[in-house]
Amino acid sequence: MDGPALHPDVAPLGFLLGSWMGEGKGFYSTVAPFEYGEEIRVWHIGKPVLAFTQRTWSLDDGRPLHGEAGFWRMAGPGSVELVVAHPNGHAEVAEGRLEGTSISVASISLTRTSTAKQVDAIERDIRVDGEIMTYELRMAAVGQPLDGHLQAELRLGATH
Repeated sequence: MDGPALHPDVAPLGFLLGSWMGEGKGFYSTVAPFEYGEEIRVWHIGKPVLAFTQRTWSLDDGRPLHGEAGFWRMAGPGSVELVVAHPNGHAEVAEGRLEGTSISVASISLTRTSTAKQVDAIERDIRVDGEIMTYELRMAAVGQPLDGHLQAELRLGATH
């Protein structure tokens, strides 16, 4: 066995474990539509939390676009917490529901550095079906209302 056993408190989130890779589309009222490649890695260290890193790159020219690092936790049966640090100066805390292999979370707290753009809300819907993860992310930012921003489909076991 490699490493410690998965902590039973996060066993309901075990379907997220692994390396996921695929492509997505970005859009928002303040940016031109774009396509990106993405890799998400989710792991554990035997504690009641799953850690993750995420990175994206432009499909046009390979330049880096975004990255995140954070933690998933269970807050009780069917109740999920997410904490995310963003490199653009934001920190996000979200809570929501887990139903089977589908997660829906919404930000309950967003904070930023003095130089970061204003972000007022983030919502994420994640679905895993076997070895396929799909997600949608909505946000309200820079004076715009909550609206779609990202959609992607990733496959388990792929690496870049």
